[in-house]
Amino acid sequence: MTQPVPKPLISELNDRSREVFRQIVDAYVETGEPVGSRTLSRRSALDLSPATIRNVMADLEEVGLLYAPHTSAGRLPTEAGLRLFVDGLLEVGGLSEDERKSIEARCAAANKSVSQALEEATTMLAGLSRCAGLVVAPKTERPLRHLEFVPLSPGRALVVMVTEDGLVENRFIEIPLGIPPSVLVQASNYLNARLVGHTLEQAKAQLAADIESQRAQLDELTQKVVQAGLASWGGGENSALIVRGQAKLLNDVTALADLERLRTLFEMLETKDTMLRLLDSTREGEGVQIFIGADNALFGVAGCSMIVAPYANSREQVVGAIGVIGPTRINYARIIPLVDYTAKVVGRLLG
Repeated sequence: MTQPVPKPLISELNDRSREVFRQIVDAYVETGEPVGSRTLSRRSALDLSPATIRNVMADLEEVGLLYAPHTSAGRLPTEAGLRLFVDGLLEVGGLSEDERKSIEARCAAANKSVSQALEEATTMLAGLSRCAGLVVAPKTERPLRHLEFVPLSPGRALVVMVTEDGLVENRFIEIPLGIPPSVLVQASNYLNARLVGHTLEQAKAQLAADIESQRAQLDELTQKVVQAGLASWGGGENSALIVRGQAKLLNDVTALADLERLRTLFEMLETKDTMLRLLDSTREGEGVQIFIGADNALFGVAGCSMIVAPYANSREQVVGAIGVIGPTRINYARIIPLVDYTAKVVGRLLG
């Protein structure tokens, strides 16, 4: 199924072969089922006989674009065939003005932290694409301007972090019951006096050094609050992977083997290595990246495709990626512009 297709093949396909191949891919995207020559003859606008279509299908199979899943069955596109279709024959649609406004509204940062806005964008993509949505959230490397602890309820406090470029992030932390407000004030004052202008990782290192050398001038309770506040952000190399709508992938499961491959995929999505590989894959080119099956070792194991686009911060540095995972018969024409525009909106949000 993964036989490589020579690059000149796109230009070598004649109009009839291209149209037959396009019809087969369209049927596959629509139903997921093999299509036979008689069915294709009825739905094709080429007015070709089943015998002629069979000959064309045989030629397409010989060069690795189609395969027969069963003896005497119809044909399906191979992963190499899907790649050819996406690269050379796909007509990508556009988004309506209403769709653009809807994406912008769902991603809007008003009254939301960046992580909340990214989660909203991922959930929205999953719903619009009927696939699983995912986003690699940026690690926080911006210097800090302000950090404050706000008491909420017994045993809970809110940590508010403001970076020098105006990004506001909130985290909830657990604190000892009965802690006096003065401890939270002392913790806030310490961080703002000594750690403002540093990144989170620098702040953590500085705090550890201060405690080690006993320069922190904090009692044990305040130290715990400060450490809990800084620890509430992953920081450093731990970018966050947000995945929403995994259950949508199960809609296309028809066999136990498919279920096992999806389970493997879900497990791999939980690993840090996966996140780094996802982000690295988007740095290899600009704009939307499309991985079909074995194009990507991660998704080939599950027979899935991934459409993903990087997003950049105000300094035009790629800091994350957003996209969808779906079956190889994903609706590429519909989803590519969705992912592309959402990535641009998220980039503007970070800027």
